[in-house]
Amino acid sequence: MKQKLHEIKERVKDKKWAPAFNAIHTFLYTPNEVTHKGGTHVKAADDLKRTMNTVILSLVPCLLFGIFNAGYQHYSAIEGFPQDFSIFEHFVNWRNLVVGLTTVLPLLIVSYGVGLAIEFVFAVIKGHEVEEGYLVTGMLVPLIVPVDTPLWMLAIAVAFGVVIGKEVFGGTGMNILNPALTIRAFLFFAYPTWMSGDKVWVHGAVDGVTKANATDAISGETILGYLAQNKTDEMTYTLSEMFYGFIPGSVGETSTFLILLGGLFLVFTKIASWRIMVSAVLGALAMGLMFNAVVDFGWIQSYSKFYSLMAFDFWKHLIVGGLAFGIVYMATDPVTSSQTNRGKWIYGFLIGFLSVMIRVFNPGYPEGVFLAILLMNVFAPTIDHYVVQANVKRRLKRAQHAKIYPANEPATLETQTV
Repeated sequence: MKQKLHEIKERVKDKKWAPAFNAIHTFLYTPNEVTHKGGTHVKAADDLKRTMNTVILSLVPCLLFGIFNAGYQHYSAIEGFPQDFSIFEHFVNWRNLVVGLTTVLPLLIVSYGVGLAIEFVFAVIKGHEVEEGYLVTGMLVPLIVPVDTPLWMLAIAVAFGVVIGKEVFGGTGMNILNPALTIRAFLFFAYPTWMSGDKVWVHGAVDGVTKANATDAISGETILGYLAQNKTDEMTYTLSEMFYGFIPGSVGETSTFLILLGGLFLVFTKIASWRIMVSAVLGALAMGLMFNAVVDFGWIQSYSKFYSLMAFDFWKHLIVGGLAFGIVYMATDPVTSSQTNRGKWIYGFLIGFLSVMIRVFNPGYPEGVFLAILLMNVFAPTIDHYVVQANVKRRLKRAQHAKIYPANEPATLETQTV
């Protein structure tokens, strides 16, 4: 079979649709091409496909947890949350798995189906090979949307994100915005009521339970929704439930524990930058501390619509909503993030800082990480530019101090290369 496909590949290599066939062939088998047949050549194992596969591996636990959590939130809305929670009795069971599969898998299929179809079309039109960049985006999209997102709505958003957020810039490695977050932004601005998290989700028709009177939801950042509406008395989730993820939220964003493990895996494999992760956490904590200080000094009244989110313990911002997921999997995108080490510290810190700021000051939709990351995607090249220019100026001063050329002589293009 493998030899047969190799023969077909040789026959169609000059055809217009050859990139589409090559993509399928490469997915099934290792290509038999080599980059250089003689002499020395650089060899490395970190090609694009291995990088994408590594990120997907780190996302699989979040996906599996989200599937079970969809079923758990569904039955909890019907039967009430269990008093004596047992993970194997109430969470990891067949009925939760069935509900989760019937709701989450269609999102995954539509995400990959529409996205890869567009990638194939653009590869054929432009005459280049299909790249593996969408493998991660296709997995990320179902994890950052509410479980009840209509499939037609997701298909439109995916088409927009792939075409406008990626292909118009030249494809994988050329985009200035994270494609998955571009899709999420399109859904948020085009269909805000579906993304706001204020609708209660129950899978299917259930006797005596409707979307109007069910007790809870998985359709968004519900904890943040409670805080934004100053309904702190209705928020009964424990710290462990928020950390481990047994709470409402978008499909893959609820379990901070699994996200943390995924982040450590990406750092260990040198796929993601630890500088961006650490600085983003520091930025979020700094902004949270500032809001807590405002409350502690009595500069805001308890009846203010911003009070509950400002009074929310600064470190708890990291374990609710999509902040942790955004920091680990979105902010660290090597294409759209800063490239310099110092720039990564600045870039990450501003993401965390702005995420909490937007979250607090936007009670209509109490989440800000995707907007903060997209904003910093735009400014990442500017940050790197000024970091590089600062390095150039510092080296020029060092050269002047060493008397390589006179201090009163203006720096020219030739002297800057010293």
